[in-house]
Amino acid sequence: MGRKERAKERREKRLQEISLLRTIPYSDHQRWWSSETVAVVTGGNRGIGFEIARQLADHGLTVILTSRESSTGLEAANVLKELGLSVDFHQLDVLDSLSIKKFAEWIEQTYGGIDVLVNNAGVNYNLGSDNSVEHAQNVVATNYYGTKNVTQSLIPLMRPSAAGARIVNVSSRLGRLNGRRNRLEDKDLREKLANLETLSEELIDRTVSTFLQQVEEGTYTSGGWPQMFTDYSVSKLAVNAFTRLMDKMLSYRPDGQKIYINCYCPGWVKTAMTGWAGNISAEDGADTGVWLALLPDQAITGNFFAERREINF
Repeated sequence: MGRKERAKERREKRLQEISLLRTIPYSDHQRWWSSETVAVVTGGNRGIGFEIARQLADHGLTVILTSRESSTGLEAANVLKELGLSVDFHQLDVLDSLSIKKFAEWIEQTYGGIDVLVNNAGVNYNLGSDNSVEHAQNVVATNYYGTKNVTQSLIPLMRPSAAGARIVNVSSRLGRLNGRRNRLEDKDLREKLANLETLSEELIDRTVSTFLQQVEEGTYTSGGWPQMFTDYSVSKLAVNAFTRLMDKMLSYRPDGQKIYINCYCPGWVKTAMTGWAGNISAEDGADTGVWLALLPDQAITGNFFAERREINF
């Protein structure tokens, strides 16, 4: 059996284990949430986002599903409502600062605050072995800046509780700093992004800005950037770094006002984003995000996960 076959076998075995774990209900003492617990899922009109919204609502939370297009978002929310789930909808374009501001104001007026934020909204324009950077500006703006701006706008609305509020960022293994195959070649930059002492919002922003400038100049191929899905990988590298930075900034909050933040890779999921060429279902891809959002003992924060296991950034 070759390496790929062994990896496939391990993955399938792990997914079977997770499917079994999903059948075990949370006990009463584990359920820190109730129907009053409010979770926001961005980009929830389809794919992984829709599944995350469905699963959180199925666990008894009130879910606010958002999407850029009102028609598709309303349709998705209505599908879940017909299942008897507590789901609301509000339009949100993560690229539009005014849209984010209006959404935050609506949250405050309608619900008073939120308890869970899942940053799922994202784009990728490459399929198969394609590696075009034609849409790099939009990919970075949506996946990184969209995640950052929504997070920073909604943190003030995250409600204090003994269990702590939760933020889950949907990311990718492609954005790992120290992955063996698809990583930054600039060792000095990798070390600065990996070191919490040198990691900063300015450094992350400067990194993606340098990449986008090289794309514009046509020099990115010699810039030492990841070689697979380059623009998507850089955007998710930034999301991973931002997750660690936010954990550092949030760690000083006192008990009762804690906010725990993690990111995860859903895997190669059969969705429109992958051209339906993935190897796992949206249900399986959503699982780790839902698991992170609901962890009963949330001492875990600032980490990166895949298939309910922590992996290195």
